[in-house]
Amino acid sequence: MRSKAVAYESDSQAQTKGLPVTTTGWYPIVKRGLEVAFVIGLLFFTLPVLVLTAIAIKLESKGPVFYKQERVGLGGRRFHVIKLRSMRTDAEKNGPQWAAKDDPRVTRVGRFIRKTRIDEVPQLINIMRGDMSLIGPRPERDVFTEKFSKEIPGFKQRLMVKPGLTGWAQVNGGYDATPEEKFSMDMYYIQRQSLILDMKILYRTVWVVLSGSGAR
Repeated sequence: MRSKAVAYESDSQAQTKGLPVTTTGWYPIVKRGLEVAFVIGLLFFTLPVLVLTAIAIKLESKGPVFYKQERVGLGGRRFHVIKLRSMRTDAEKNGPQWAAKDDPRVTRVGRFIRKTRIDEVPQLINIMRGDMSLIGPRPERDVFTEKFSKEIPGFKQRLMVKPGLTGWAQVNGGYDATPEEKFSMDMYYIQRQSLILDMKILYRTVWVVLSGSGAR
């Protein structure tokens, strides 16, 4: 696994030569400080919701409340995202599948928590650990990272920044956007990172959550 991560890192570095990414100076320091403060407050605020949701998941179907899934992060390093379970326990009995609109594998409770993005809240722990950022490209699974890297030139450029809980592609593309469209939007963010853009994304994220748009 380590050698594969190194290969990802070397590949992404080669593809990102000359790319104007803000990784030094005051921006990443301020961004990290602000997101940690935001996450602590949000975890405290959403705790009752998480408890009620956990009870609802257990009442509807057998299986764990949470699930972990390996994703590819900064420089190709692997980590496990933590989410509230929104699908049946046999959702991937036929292998990894790309989630679709009105996915039949989603439970009734799962449909609600996906629409409201409650299922994503446990990923705040990933942000506190430093595996993810509050804002950045969506973390993909290894199988899809490999697939899209073969189909989309420069796809591994996404790996030169931390993946995010929300991002430019998440609030603009929705679930119906193609991988190519999402990659283009990810690169738009990577090349233009700033606190102003981050605040704009957070504002749009609140609107997406309240409106329930883009849920699947």
